[in-house]
Amino acid sequence: MSRRRPPQPDREIAETRGPAQQNVVYGVNAVLEALRAGKRQVESITILQTAHVDRLKALLDLAREKGVPVQRVPRLDLDRSLGEARHQGVMARIAAAHYADADELLDSLAARVGTADPPLVLGLDGIEDPRNMGSMLRTADCAGVHGVFIAERRAVGLTGVVAKTAAGALEYVPVARVTNLVRLIEELKARNIWVVGSAADAKQSYTEWDWTLPAAIFLGNEGHGLHRLVREHCDTLVRIPVVGKLDSLNVSVAAGVLLYEARRQRDLTKQRSDSEAKTDVLS
Repeated sequence: MSRRRPPQPDREIAETRGPAQQNVVYGVNAVLEALRAGKRQVESITILQTAHVDRLKALLDLAREKGVPVQRVPRLDLDRSLGEARHQGVMARIAAAHYADADELLDSLAARVGTADPPLVLGLDGIEDPRNMGSMLRTADCAGVHGVFIAERRAVGLTGVVAKTAAGALEYVPVARVTNLVRLIEELKARNIWVVGSAADAKQSYTEWDWTLPAAIFLGNEGHGLHRLVREHCDTLVRIPVVGKLDSLNVSVAAGVLLYEARRQRDLTKQRSDSEAKTDVLS
């Protein structure tokens, strides 16, 4: 009696299945087709340090054209990420959700200036922990944030862990990636949106700022906070006072504190406005 040999996995096209490897595509052709199709955003591409560039020319050219960052790593790093998979020295991370177009998002925010619901924006500078990112996106939706901007490089993107932690917020909060946060800040200012950075050593408490103004809150990396240039280009800096032994809050907690202070002030202003309008009608 003959036995059939079990089917072998495709050497060219594969996608990892483990929970820690969601949204990862590997293999030269698989990554190239992911770039060509454009159905899902390619976050980044990783190739072996020893890979022959000529063999990957089409892939690298297309990645450059689409603005996808490429990094070279030792074989050990790829093997650690993919285990025994036949990765052919190429791996791509795929976003778990679509990114909003940065220019279109800026225009939609500008349209809210001067309305009863002025823009409230979240800018994230170098956030690396996907759970922090997901938590902030969930809070952003609950607090009524109109848009989120994240750094393209040296920061986590919309990974599967981010999507899971966000608990559905990615369906409602537009998130755009930008290559230059300083340029983004200038674009926000040009649209009459105040840029407020969070810094532990700021002189002004977060409760002293008028959050009823069109505002973009910028929060920095878990370890070193806002980058120097980002910090210097903010209109103002605010701090969240702490009284314990530690000098700062977790960044996702800080986001919640700042966003809900903005929500509190805006709701209070709306209540006063509604009350005054009701009084005018009765009088």
